[in-house]
Amino acid sequence: MHRSTSFIIPAAVLLCAGLADGSQSAWGQWSPTRPIQLVTGNPPGGATDVIARTIGQPLSVRLGQNVVIDNRPGANGNISAEIVAKAKPDGYTLLYANNSLVVINPHIYTKWNLNPLQDLIPLVTTITNQLVLAVNPKSVPVDDFRGFIEFARKPDSSLFYASIGNGSQHHLAMELLKQKAGIDLTHVPYRGGGPASIAVMAGDNHAMFGGTSVVTHINSGKLKGLAVTDKKGWATMPSLPGIGEFYPGYRIALWHGIFVPRGTPPDILVKLRAELNAVLAMPDVKERLVKSGAGEPYITTPEEYAALIREDYESYGKVIKAIGLKVD
Repeated sequence: MHRSTSFIIPAAVLLCAGLADGSQSAWGQWSPTRPIQLVTGNPPGGATDVIARTIGQPLSVRLGQNVVIDNRPGANGNISAEIVAKAKPDGYTLLYANNSLVVINPHIYTKWNLNPLQDLIPLVTTITNQLVLAVNPKSVPVDDFRGFIEFARKPDSSLFYASIGNGSQHHLAMELLKQKAGIDLTHVPYRGGGPASIAVMAGDNHAMFGGTSVVTHINSGKLKGLAVTDKKGWATMPSLPGIGEFYPGYRIALWHGIFVPRGTPPDILVKLRAELNAVLAMPDVKERLVKSGAGEPYITTPEEYAALIREDYESYGKVIKAIGLKVD
């Protein structure tokens, strides 16, 4: 179901703009007195889980309370979003999600009772990243991206690709490549990057697009990286070409962010935003995120965050409409 953002994004901008300077004097001081639950829509081992834990530990120190990572995989993050949206808006239940949750899922899930653009408040962006196309070198014996396309075009080719779920960027990245390159692979969705990458390494699938979940395995030689979804020069895989170099107009970029339930008081938003952005600015946090392949810290203003959501919502909506993707 296509949901319009015109009535919710401006409201988010107005709410957040008044808090953009981080000042708490007008709202009072909020400090947590018990552990905070950071809910993710992926199982342990995937990119969102790795990043949530990397951010959660120093955030615990700054807030003086434990930040507990709660993995709730399923329905491409929808389950985790519903948990947080229905939680009490008191600052103790946060959602860690990639952008597909708010800019892709509303377009493709026709029976979803939640509208994340209405029921969640965007708090902070956390990272920006690319995806890398990885293959099992034993079942796909190619040297580079061109070789993969040629291999996939063979008449007797019967390739399967894994993703972290229907409608994820990982899924759409391959579907767009199939359109651009005129190749055919069968989609096999998994509940997260960890299980998907294990399936490719085991030979159950031939290829996948991934981030953190495949970088370690590429470095170890268990998977082979062929290309990235945005521009060449990605810090994690600087030698790999961008697919757009071969197929103009091809681009899949992703970012992650943290959300809170609608109705969360302004003083809590201010406190959490300030502490999270302080964590993202830590050099050691950046180093851990980049080395793991999770991406680079991405700090935005509330206005920039709202505009980012609006732009991606509209652009992904066009892509999804073009390929006729719906998930019931």
